[in-house]
Amino acid sequence: MKTAKPATAPPALPAVELRVPTDEDALNWHRVFNDPEVMEFFGGSPAELSVYEELTARQRRHHAELGFCLYTLVDPADGAVIGFTGAQPWPRDWGPVGEIEIGWRLGRAYWGRGYASAAAEAALASVRAAGVRHVVAVVDARNERSMAVTRRLGMRRAETVLPPGQNRTAYCHRLEL
Repeated sequence: MKTAKPATAPPALPAVELRVPTDEDALNWHRVFNDPEVMEFFGGSPAELSVYEELTARQRRHHAELGFCLYTLVDPADGAVIGFTGAQPWPRDWGPVGEIEIGWRLGRAYWGRGYASAAAEAALASVRAAGVRHVVAVVDARNERSMAVTRRLGMRRAETVLPPGQNRTAYCHRLEL
């Protein structure tokens, strides 16, 4: 007589902490993202510090005005800045203009450990609390890690996006909240 193996639960997501970005986080993000592998799907090369200074300032405004932003992602075990995750109005004049984008970017040392999924779940809670009814995620077609996060969040691939002036394809994923 065979006995059935008990079903195994999916691995628990790691603990994460999200905070509204500080002035210091511009330097933290610059340091964590200063890696060509991290930036492969975001232009290929690390951005200047001034890009992160403007980005963190914009996220503080979003949080004050909308109740959500791209939050700094912190490892609660040691306080290390891992990257960012959260939501913001789509910032470009192509693609899902006028919609709310959820996104994440992590330092290379934190890939494959469940941080992006855990942080995205936490960020979705802040978006729901602000009354947003659906979000999008635009992911480079080659970025299998981020597409896996969209699947774990329950997002569905809705359309193909061709970023202007670039020789690449991206997919727009959608999630009803």
